[in-house]
Amino acid sequence: MIRTGRTGRGYALRGAAVVAVVAMAGVTAGCKEQLAAGASAAPSAPAGSSSPADDAKPGDGSASPSASAKPKEPVKASPKPSATRSTPTADPQGTVLMASGAEGKQVRELQARLRQIGHFDRSPTGYYGTVTVAAVQSFQGKRGLARTGRTDTVTWQKLLGMTHKPTATELNPPTTRPVAKPDKRCLTGRVICISKNSRTLSWMIDGKVLSSMDVRFGSQYTPTREGTFSVYWKSRHHVSTIYHTAMPYAMFFSGGQAVHYSSDFAARGYNGASHGCVNVRDEGKIAALFAAVRTGDKVVVHK
Repeated sequence: MIRTGRTGRGYALRGAAVVAVVAMAGVTAGCKEQLAAGASAAPSAPAGSSSPADDAKPGDGSASPSASAKPKEPVKASPKPSATRSTPTADPQGTVLMASGAEGKQVRELQARLRQIGHFDRSPTGYYGTVTVAAVQSFQGKRGLARTGRTDTVTWQKLLGMTHKPTATELNPPTTRPVAKPDKRCLTGRVICISKNSRTLSWMIDGKVLSSMDVRFGSQYTPTREGTFSVYWKSRHHVSTIYHTAMPYAMFFSGGQAVHYSSDFAARGYNGASHGCVNVRDEGKIAALFAAVRTGDKVVVHK
């Protein structure tokens, strides 16, 4: 019995130790839970005040539930209104209507209007490339606007107030350059007549010029061949298998050389060159030419 009593007391002591350990574990877990709960419900806060504690989360990382943190809450929230006020500062000239990469009728009108007052020194193309960006920056700088190169509502309204509605000729002039006198080989039949000297292409039937457009040629390392050829293949959505570049409205006349639209020419003008093809930068005109030209029509490339 004495042994049993000792054993009982031993179990009792061991049981008390286990209870103490469990109690300590409960206190530790309770500290963590209280800390997390304290972030959303401070003991000193009145009932229903969980929202202020939530607002404090984006602050400096402090999880203190003390009442002293409350006066700081409006200060922590103050960046939100200031960020709202800064939005117009980031774009003080209104909504952007057109920017680099845009294309279409409104871009063509923009270019025509800029040309009326000397900020765009070429024919409208309908493509918003680096030349148009520079022209818009020039206009904005003259008017005291931020030189973003993007056409926003303020820039557009100022431009409208200084220019007139472009005429059909202003929107679609024949070319930016004087059309060359046709080579004698171009005077009969259906001919795409291309002059390297004037850098123009004329679509002619029986000596009459039906349309003209600016063109760009290959570099000295990849020159465009001269001579009399014929269109042997048309490919509306062609992609070069050599250079992996798009060649829309391609009309092949000599090996891999073709007359086709070039977005690079539209964007950079004569700052670049082709790999031997005849580039056209006016997509509307090349589309109309592509529709009119037949396989077998003559192509003359001359000086």
